Amino acid sequence: MAMPQGVKTDPAYPIPETMKAWVLGDPGQLTFVDKAVPTPKKAEVLVRIDAVAICATDLEIIHHGPPAQIEGGSPFNKNFTPGHEYMGTVVALGQGVDEYRIGERVTVEIHAGCGQCKRCRQGMYTSCHNYGKNYGDVDKGHRANGFTTDGGFCEYQVNNINTLVHVHDSMSDEEATLVVTAGTAMYGLTELGGLVAGESVVVSGPGPIGLLGAAVAKALGAQPVILTGTRDNRLEIGRHLGADHVINVRNEDPVEAVRRLTGGKGVDYVVECSGAPNAVNEAAKMLNRGGKICLAAFPSDAVPVDVAYLVRNNIYLYGIRGEGKGATHRAEAFMRQKRFDATLVHTHTFEMENLPEALRYAKDRVEDAIKVVVRNKQAQRQAIAAE
Repeated sequence: MAMPQGVKTDPAYPIPETMKAWVLGDPGQLTFVDKAVPTPKKAEVLVRIDAVAICATDLEIIHHGPPAQIEGGSPFNKNFTPGHEYMGTVVALGQGVDEYRIGERVTVEIHAGCGQCKRCRQGMYTSCHNYGKNYGDVDKGHRANGFTTDGGFCEYQVNNINTLVHVHDSMSDEEATLVVTAGTAMYGLTELGGLVAGESVVVSGPGPIGLLGAAVAKALGAQPVILTGTRDNRLEIGRHLGADHVINVRNEDPVEAVRRLTGGKGVDYVVECSGAPNAVNEAAKMLNRGGKICLAAFPSDAVPVDVAYLVRNNIYLYGIRGEGKGATHRAEAFMRQKRFDATLVHTHTFEMENLPEALRYAKDRVEDAIKVVVRNKQAQRQAIAAE
């Protein structure tokens, strides 16, 4: 494919005119079509997608539209390619880009903020002030790949250089798709204070973010790390990722169990990843006075919160969205150093053309699927040819 003047390419990474891509029509309707390969502009690169993981948010977007996109709800987004937890290889550089090189392996963040508003300049690009009226407006500089702008269920995608995270060659493609998941957990712990060494942490909800939240907390030196949930097999994975104690909330009261494990004092931090209706109130009662709660999940409905209890006990409440403040770079460093084995969260792999089946595994938790990854055959063929 001939790229416009100023775009750098390499014969070792040939780029076709068209690619295979999944395109969303009406809710739940995905079609595998031929689509033009996008062209990187200033401050952008073209990424050959090697692997993409399925997130619960993908299922929400495909069936209902982006969750909590705009206050009061958001319209269903049609005629675009979803998928946001992808990694791949840089195959073309937009005009002026020298921060990355062709052939470099990267994983990507979802959000590129406008870069102009107050929050973006503070590194809070997932809370961009242009998040409402200009959310996903590429002309404004805001991208939300896989949410509003095209994402990763395809063979090639354009990304702003601010969203790229270098992936070390010791990391498999499947593991690299989990960097942003770990980065979300890292962001939450950063907002709670960052220095959690020697502090006690509860992580509630052993989904991918919760499991890697326990792993990141332990890697940061938290002691003890307590993981709560409803599935024994996932709690056992949490143990292998660093949880000192696990609590099955179907078998015992989690608040009483946390109090017992901490000698009645409660913990310093709770990272809430379950979205359960009473999660905030339970988290508050797990804390010691002056403790902090990080909310990382979207409850499906409005939930009642005992604000008086929060005030009486001087409890701090933080909400995070996604992977802000470059936390993915710190998460990738931990994974590169093998501080925890994120591959324990990856359970199933499919080819890109089998995306509907992969989505079914993720949605219905077939064979207790946790992280389902789809791979790009085009990438595999090029990798074999390069060898």
